[in-house]
Amino acid sequence: MPSYTAPIRDMQFVLHDLLRAADSSVPGYEDMDRDFTQQVLEAAGKVSSEVLAPLNAVGDREGCRLENGVVRTPEGFKAAFEAMKEGGWTALDCDPDYGGQGMPYLMNCAVGEMFVSANMAFNMYQGLTHGAYSAIHVHGTEEQKQTWLPKLVSCDWTGTMNLTEPHCGTDLGLLRTRAEPQDDGSYLITGQKIFISAGDHDLAENVVHLVLAKAPGGGEGTKGISLFIVPKILVNADGSLGARNAVSVGKIEEKMGIHGNATCVMNYDGAVGWLLGDLHKGMRAMFTMMNEARLGVGLQGYAVAEAAYQNAVAYAKDRLQGRAVTGAVNTNGPADPLIVHPDIRRNLMDQKSFLEGARAFTFWGAHLIDRSHRAQDAEAEGLISLLTPVIKGFLTDKGFEVAVNAQQVYGGHGYIEEWGMSQFARDARIAMIYEGANGIQALDLVGRKLAADGGKHVMAFFEMVKTFIKENEADAELKTGFLDPLKAASKDLQAAAMFFMQNGMKNPNAALSGSYDFMHLFGHVCLGLMWARMAKVARDALEAGDGDRDFLETKLATGRYYMARQLPMTATHLARITTGAEPVMALPAEAF
Repeated sequence: MPSYTAPIRDMQFVLHDLLRAADSSVPGYEDMDRDFTQQVLEAAGKVSSEVLAPLNAVGDREGCRLENGVVRTPEGFKAAFEAMKEGGWTALDCDPDYGGQGMPYLMNCAVGEMFVSANMAFNMYQGLTHGAYSAIHVHGTEEQKQTWLPKLVSCDWTGTMNLTEPHCGTDLGLLRTRAEPQDDGSYLITGQKIFISAGDHDLAENVVHLVLAKAPGGGEGTKGISLFIVPKILVNADGSLGARNAVSVGKIEEKMGIHGNATCVMNYDGAVGWLLGDLHKGMRAMFTMMNEARLGVGLQGYAVAEAAYQNAVAYAKDRLQGRAVTGAVNTNGPADPLIVHPDIRRNLMDQKSFLEGARAFTFWGAHLIDRSHRAQDAEAEGLISLLTPVIKGFLTDKGFEVAVNAQQVYGGHGYIEEWGMSQFARDARIAMIYEGANGIQALDLVGRKLAADGGKHVMAFFEMVKTFIKENEADAELKTGFLDPLKAASKDLQAAAMFFMQNGMKNPNAALSGSYDFMHLFGHVCLGLMWARMAKVARDALEAGDGDRDFLETKLATGRYYMARQLPMTATHLARITTGAEPVMALPAEAF
């Protein structure tokens, strides 16, 4: 059975050496010294490896089942969920006014990576609850906050987000769920929602659904959509649970992966709900959840891959197969371990260099969210808005690729269920699809985010890269191995953006045909920037004689690999982008 060990050393490097969290001016960061974060991460790592990881295969094998209208989770999930609640892990970055611990979102992100790596399906129960908490915290009335937030923070009640319907996914303007106003200020919600993760289960006393629906007078399209709080069980005036609401589970979806999470069809038959936020402004309130969720899904993309990578490394060191081409290494055995072979090394280096870059990128994104929310930094808000589709789309695409490549290291054993590698690939696959399929992320990036505020934020990103290169180009070794490749990649990104500006207005298909390549091009540049920054930190530490020399030298070698073997992909993406729409749109529909 696969195992998992939290990569605490690398997390600490990103938190303190790269991001210098404890020195940040962001309110709340002053408490994030190395000793504090070490204690939190060690405790979370222990829960991950000892409680959650052993249940990962159990959840995959057993799945969830619907019995007499009640969803039953896999064996051991209930006890593990109680352990998570008792440890306070559901409340790390939540508001202390409602029972939270008030830590920065960055710490929640670091801990969340461990929980996802250990058991993605399980972590989704509390992860979706955090999204519901955030939406109510931002858009709810004081009464709504007092009613719902303490129970969501503690996960005595869990939360969901209900968007998709059988006939509409991304195009939410087509949704048919209706909300009829009542004299007491409530609404009756009627309709069906599908693909509702954690839609029902036996882990919590109540499930609080946030449901998009159309109320009278809103007009057509998304402008007429409102957001409603619709609990599974109604809540009495004194806060106790009352009668069952008119919401039920139609069925549990049979999925490719994340079997341990109950993905439900939800039927609303005149269920009582309450408006969250402004009438007919539901999309704004829902996107409070969506933006947080998209960074969280990007994290899922690489976190599942991290677990797959760890097991692939262990297998490559243990499995004897063939002899090293330069001569036997394991002279006392019948064959050498797989890891001596260059193609296995290439595979593992592809994985390792992506994963460490992805962690740095995601933690930086979480830091920008903290800076935006805690310090009211408008520039940080604009930058993370630009980068969110890149984090979600690029990291989940590449994370799935890493999971498949980790499976490949096992050869035939990787295809056999008892080794557990297929679960990583199957679980990772959903991250490319939900919370906005990656093609939609690419369209959002090119169609909306690039031009936001007159292109201010993408220009700020280019300037950030340019400034970093200029400030460090006197270091010849850094320049050759990191800065020159980063400069070339950044120029490719700028050239692609210029192509869209010159061609997008007169031929929108020219821009949209290249949007997916642009998302990946941008992702490579972001990881290149992370690796260049990490390389500088590692080199400075080595020159000063600080830290673990082996770790720092490994970090530099891994970064050099990414810059030499992965970052040049930007040229390929640029070449594809500049072909425009013609090759993509050449065939009539009937020719396919």
